[in-house]
Amino acid sequence: MKYARLTKEQFEELHQEFINFLATQSVTADEWANLKENKPEVAEMELDVFSDLIWEGVLNQAKYLEHISPQHMYLFKLKKNNMQAVVVTLKNDVDITTKEGYQWLRENLMDENVEFLQAEKDYSEDKNLDKFNMIQQGAVITKGDLFKYFNKLIN
Repeated sequence: MKYARLTKEQFEELHQEFINFLATQSVTADEWANLKENKPEVAEMELDVFSDLIWEGVLNQAKYLEHISPQHMYLFKLKKNNMQAVVVTLKNDVDITTKEGYQWLRENLMDENVEFLQAEKDYSEDKNLDKFNMIQQGAVITKGDLFKYFNKLIN
């Protein structure tokens, strides 16, 4: 498996898509029940292949990632050949993961304790795996509103 297996909740949410996936492999509901019962390792492999297909689709569509921690905001635009980053760092003890801390940041963008950094980073040979690894480390896929805002602010 290249990525990670979907959770039980994700499989439940994608139930119809999984049925369609099995159908493309000519696996009927009875055959699936038989696989789970008598060849669980084959059933596990099917779950893994389906999970990877879903992850590939999601990662191909992702345009922005965000990873926000108490003193840092890492905002990424996922471009074709590289990712563009905007990093906001707080040099004080304000926690921007709280409502109050985020409000402080909004009101004090030009404060000496707020630092902005821009960078670009090339992908490795597998850009979807790069994106996935960032998600595994806590980044979330977004529409890019924060990236666009801060990118415009500092340029």
